[in-house]
Amino acid sequence: MAVLLTLHIIITLSMIGVILLQKSDGGSALMGGGSSSSMFSARGVANLLTHATSILAALFIANCILMTALSNKAIKNASSVLDAPKTAPQTPKK
Repeated sequence: MAVLLTLHIIITLSMIGVILLQKSDGGSALMGGGSSSSMFSARGVANLLTHATSILAALFIANCILMTALSNKAIKNASSVLDAPKTAPQTPKK
């Protein structure tokens, strides 16, 4: 579970970084001239960031579902404190 939680934190921070790198669409319709077929043009980088965001979002959701399933399984396997047999407290022998 600790590995999944660490992976979840890495995915979350990566997704935040990729989202913050994206340029907003408002007011930039005339900017970014040049060829849009190049990988490193303004449009190529935007497509790359969009795909990276989609992949990270899918990994985030899959990791959430996996962690939920594993924690529910662990909760079902755990015994309740109320089900434990009652025993008399033991006094230390002198």
